[in-house]
Amino acid sequence: MSNLKRTFSKRLSRTIMLLAIPLFVLLLSAFYRHANYLLHKEAMERSVTILSTTEQLVENYLSAIETAARSNTWMIEEHFSPDSLQVVSRRVVSLNRSVLSCSISTEPDVFPEYGSSFSVYSVNDGDTVITVTEPEFEYFEKNWYKKPMQLGRPCWINPFSDFNAGTINHHDAVGSYCIPLRPKGSRIMGVISVDFSFQKLRETVLATHHPYPSSYYMLLGPSGGYLVHPQTNLLFKNTIFSVNDSVEHPDIIALGRDMTAGHSGTAHVNLDGVLCHVCYKPVADTGWSLALVCQDDDVLVDYNHLTIVMLVIVVVGILLIWWLTRKVVQHNIGPVNELMEATKQVAEGNYEKVIPPSGHKDVVGKLQNAFRSMQLALISHEESARQAAEEVERENAELEQTLPLAKEVSKRRGIFIRNVSHQISNPLNVINGLTNVMKANLSSRNKKGLESSEMNSIASTMRHHARLLLRSTMMLYDSSDVGAANASRYDKNDIVACNKEAREAISDTLGYCYDAEIRFETEVPDELTVKTNRHFLMYSIQELLVNAAKFSDGQHITLRVTQTETKVRFIVEDVGPGMPEDNEHLIFVPFAKIDDLSEGLGLGLPLCKSHALGLGGDLILDESYKQGCRFIFEIPKVQ
Repeated sequence: MSNLKRTFSKRLSRTIMLLAIPLFVLLLSAFYRHANYLLHKEAMERSVTILSTTEQLVENYLSAIETAARSNTWMIEEHFSPDSLQVVSRRVVSLNRSVLSCSISTEPDVFPEYGSSFSVYSVNDGDTVITVTEPEFEYFEKNWYKKPMQLGRPCWINPFSDFNAGTINHHDAVGSYCIPLRPKGSRIMGVISVDFSFQKLRETVLATHHPYPSSYYMLLGPSGGYLVHPQTNLLFKNTIFSVNDSVEHPDIIALGRDMTAGHSGTAHVNLDGVLCHVCYKPVADTGWSLALVCQDDDVLVDYNHLTIVMLVIVVVGILLIWWLTRKVVQHNIGPVNELMEATKQVAEGNYEKVIPPSGHKDVVGKLQNAFRSMQLALISHEESARQAAEEVERENAELEQTLPLAKEVSKRRGIFIRNVSHQISNPLNVINGLTNVMKANLSSRNKKGLESSEMNSIASTMRHHARLLLRSTMMLYDSSDVGAANASRYDKNDIVACNKEAREAISDTLGYCYDAEIRFETEVPDELTVKTNRHFLMYSIQELLVNAAKFSDGQHITLRVTQTETKVRFIVEDVGPGMPEDNEHLIFVPFAKIDDLSEGLGLGLPLCKSHALGLGGDLILDESYKQGCRFIFEIPKVQ
């Protein structure tokens, strides 16, 4: 008979698992694909946002160069003399840290006493600015001189590294903003060229804004030449088209064409054998294009983590399905087994073991209840009389012993139990209701499945109320004799970062009060640490935040970290009805509540006060704050 029961249970369990596991895997696969899409989309949006920010910083950097040139042009045109040109050239370099050098050159024979050409040049040489009048050289064909003369307006010049053939020279590749000079409104008689270093641009702007460890920026000129790139051997002498074969790397060639055409967008290319996502955008008014290059391994790191998590979920899910299937089969087959064993005992004349009642409405349940009624009819009179007498005698003895004590503590215990019941009943009712829903859907689960949104809603609701129950349980434990004994030792050997712990407390609190909005403010540096007990510190801050969310509108809560010479303060304030003045003396009294029907056990603030004193600090109600409640939890900096 036992072999028959085991065989039937195994067959039923195998059938349920064959239906449930494929459906479970199918739902997880759909979730996995959607999560991959969302993670990829989020990573690309983040890269595009960072590129836009960096491009704006580059434009600001170039705008400073333009401003340096424009703000001094009028001075040159008003005082167009050799000495004035030297003074202005030096002034431009001295007053603008972004400027590398400045040259002012004139048309032939403007100053015949200096020869056919005249050019002054100032350069920032470390801590000093060097200004010289350059010996004659043919700068008239240089692009930085010829292009603004031809256009007759200010313009950016593509980078060059052979700065000039004059006395002073440097090897730093530069870009130039050039303005034609018209002294006192006359014809063009010269050009001012204000230069900046691409190396300094990379070090001060581009090197500080990277979304991923191995990401980098690439700046191309109008013809595709590399202006900024981590491989310095490519700079200024190579283009994206010359170093990449159009047959082997058509994706890179297409990227180069889009960038040199001034387009914005994203591309997925293979750079040096590594798959990368590239976001690119033109730099306004320069003809240059800035690109942010991120490796796939960095962009999709969350996706790789998700893969591991999904594998764990699959394994755990299959084990859970197996366990649930076994429990369901045992639950449904159990009454048949119990009835079989009970009838066997009755058939052998053993009436002491009563057949248990069945709540099932099927044939098996009705048959089991009929056998139970028959068995109870045989022993009801004798057994009921004996049990009644023993029960009355036992209850009388217990009442005589417990009546004095019950009268003494009944009033206080009644209030406490009423509060506990009110605190726990709602979460238990919700969890019980959700359990009934899950039970009702169990039979149709293998055919219809369960929508992921419904599962998420159920899981979220049960998780929220489970946290409420856990919080109430831990509060009762903390206030019990065991909790008090542990709290009395207050081991203060944890080194905690104040701002980090405050942010984590906010994050944990939002798990209880997910509709709340909590703003974080700090007046202390992130490096500030104290030596204390992290458990009691985190518990107290979270309890203050939960109270603020419960007894206010939940939308104007602030956690602020400040310090004095000897203490660190965690200030929690809210906007709401505040604390009635006639009840302020009760807030730190255990089990005391302003409203007996309100949610809570009356333990939160008293425990926070106890923990603050145990840590060497205090919990203070700021009575000067009238817009709601403000509590100040302070602990010493040095224990």
